[in-house]
Amino acid sequence: MKTQSPPVITATGLRIYGVHQRPVIRGKVFRRAAVTALAAALLAGTATPAVAAADSRVAVLKAAADSNAAVLKAADGQDRPELREAMQAFVDAGFAGVQVRVHDEQGEWVGSAGVRKLGQSVKPPTNGRFWAGSVSKTFTATLVLQLVAEGKIGLDTPVAGYLPEFGLDRRITVRMLLQHTSGLFNYTGEYYDNGTVVPGIPATGDEWLNNRFRSYQPEELIRLALSKPPRFEPGTGQNYANTNYTLALLLIEKVSGRSYAEEMQRRILRPLGLKGTMAAGNRTQLPGPHAHGYYRYRDAAGQQKVVDISRQNLSLLAGAGDLISTTQDLHTFISALNGGKLLPANLLAEMRKPHPKMGYGLGLFVQDLGPNCGTVYQHNGSPPHGYGALMYSSPDGRTTVTGSVTWVDEATRGPAAGFEKLLGRLVKEVFCDGQTAG
Repeated sequence: MKTQSPPVITATGLRIYGVHQRPVIRGKVFRRAAVTALAAALLAGTATPAVAAADSRVAVLKAAADSNAAVLKAADGQDRPELREAMQAFVDAGFAGVQVRVHDEQGEWVGSAGVRKLGQSVKPPTNGRFWAGSVSKTFTATLVLQLVAEGKIGLDTPVAGYLPEFGLDRRITVRMLLQHTSGLFNYTGEYYDNGTVVPGIPATGDEWLNNRFRSYQPEELIRLALSKPPRFEPGTGQNYANTNYTLALLLIEKVSGRSYAEEMQRRILRPLGLKGTMAAGNRTQLPGPHAHGYYRYRDAAGQQKVVDISRQNLSLLAGAGDLISTTQDLHTFISALNGGKLLPANLLAEMRKPHPKMGYGLGLFVQDLGPNCGTVYQHNGSPPHGYGALMYSSPDGRTTVTGSVTWVDEATRGPAAGFEKLLGRLVKEVFCDGQTAG
């Protein structure tokens, strides 16, 4: 099945680079020289406003991670000019910085371009941490499916049976949460095809900027969503909604008896050795080296201001977009997942079975890249503003592309208008033997 190229999904649930839900994106596109030249001017106006997993599972995953690292390290440092050009194209189009990691038959390649911080010449760290946004959904879906594999959750069982306190429609199943077919209102706001917008919590634009350190509880987000009419009857459509994955977080906690962060550590992070990944919770600071994202707005006097938004609180996206990660960790995770090391074969197959509307399975997009390219499994994402994350894998997990971009964002999403073409070029360089996107 050939699907339309999926847009990058923000953690707020908006298809910011596609034509769905969100109004047409506007934003000035800058050439590379312009980015450097503008840095000083922009900054001049800156405002500063668990119980261990089963021994067998841990041993297998650790061995796989160690083996994978040893094999790929041998190719580190090789030059791949076609990848450098595809990466540099992001900076030429106006993005502040980009870091990319590729694992394929040629080995491992890592690189970065642009700047780590406006006003400086230092490139982004090649394995710096970043806000991963909706990439988190693939991790959350994997946790739920592991509990399904253990018989603790039924994939087609009503969610209301596990979380009776919310009075959910009993037709909504666990599968519907992971597949975005529940019909529940998206608590970060609903954007309809006819242009109608039903707001939720402050999740984008200037309103988000003024609330970016606010802390939310998952139950608070769900109750807000349930106070709004559903978008459609359960199982009759598909619509990307963060509500589904925050409910999945609460489901994980109820069934396991542990916090989401503890289960993430116990089942995925610790066994795979993902030391750069964590559930952010109320953390507002990216730990260790990282690139900076920005937001541009006009103050009450009409003066343009640029804010460094590398500090923000992603509790507004609990279970749906609140992970911090690195390109190496995203590679290790998506490679292990598609390599069959995290789920039994039958549940991995369910995860990769796409719904026809969005080409979305259970926490993964299924994307056909076209002739001579094949299918990739991916989930990209962005928190409310300033950061984007990339995660692509071949069906066997041996070829992956992971990355992160930063930019000077704004209510209209900054220089993101050309993002799909840029991303298509990078992905096809890896998965299509250098065939570039048209």
